[in-house]
Amino acid sequence: MDVNKIKVIDDDGNELEFDVLFTFDSEDTGKKYVLYYDADDEDAQVYSSIYDDEGNLYPIETPDEWDMIEEVFNSFMAEDEE
Repeated sequence: MDVNKIKVIDDDGNELEFDVLFTFDSEDTGKKYVLYYDADDEDAQVYSSIYDDEGNLYPIETPDEWDMIEEVFNSFMAEDEE
């Protein structure tokens, strides 16, 4: 499997493949996060999940986590533009 790809099972049980934008660890939550998107979609939305060492994905649970992820994402995008 390509290291920059992630497989996600949607609500209908379909296996979808996404490109990994980046991953990061949060010292505050002690969790690992992955941001990913559909490279085939021109208007690609960026998704985020918590992941563990086995590669299992879990939903983001709190508004505080979403705020933190948004801050990291915005920093990433600002650095990418430089």
